[in-house]
Amino acid sequence: MVNIKIMNKKKYYPESKVEIHDFAARYYDRILDIATLGTYPFFIRNAILKMDIKPADRILDFGAGSGRNALLMRQFLSKEGEIVGLDVSDDMIAQFEKKTKRFENAEVLKKRIDEPLDFNKEFDKVFISFVLHGLPQPVRNIVIHNAFRALKPGGSFFILDYNEFDLKKMPFFLKIPFQIIECPYAFDFIEKDWKQILTEKGFKEFAEHLFFHKYVRLLGAKK
Repeated sequence: MVNIKIMNKKKYYPESKVEIHDFAARYYDRILDIATLGTYPFFIRNAILKMDIKPADRILDFGAGSGRNALLMRQFLSKEGEIVGLDVSDDMIAQFEKKTKRFENAEVLKKRIDEPLDFNKEFDKVFISFVLHGLPQPVRNIVIHNAFRALKPGGSFFILDYNEFDLKKMPFFLKIPFQIIECPYAFDFIEKDWKQILTEKGFKEFAEHLFFHKYVRLLGAKK
């Protein structure tokens, strides 16, 4: 979707545009709504609805950001359910904590998802939204491994991100913004067979839901 450059903080991946800090982080939700002409709130609600969240689910949110997505997912949970968000941006974490402070079953931790995590068979669902495309492939593999390890047997990994498509066949009025906005990693991301990659990492039973003229996809896979 839309990525905003970091203003001051050092980035772990200089070519990436998914690491958000400072002004862009503090106003990220508003910027995203404006950039998508007000369509993002409707889109993200629809995508999360497709996840079939159960009341007692424990959900791990990779790159949880401002907590907007976590709040939407929390609506489907009972007191037995829980959301744990992970992020590296202090500005994003502050927003997450502010949004979720009334809820005992939502928390955010400052952790990198591109390094080994200590979660092991603890979650029913792992969710990552528009982060994976902004990382180099070796790092994506670490993220996928972390998701697999964190999930209970039969748990689901949900990737909300760009679909696979041929950039050359993309209409020019979409191609030009994509080329301007996106980082080099995104061009690699859209060319890969993600079902095959996830299969090689141990996932199976795929389900997908397409959005924005099939250029965006919610891809679900079972452990």
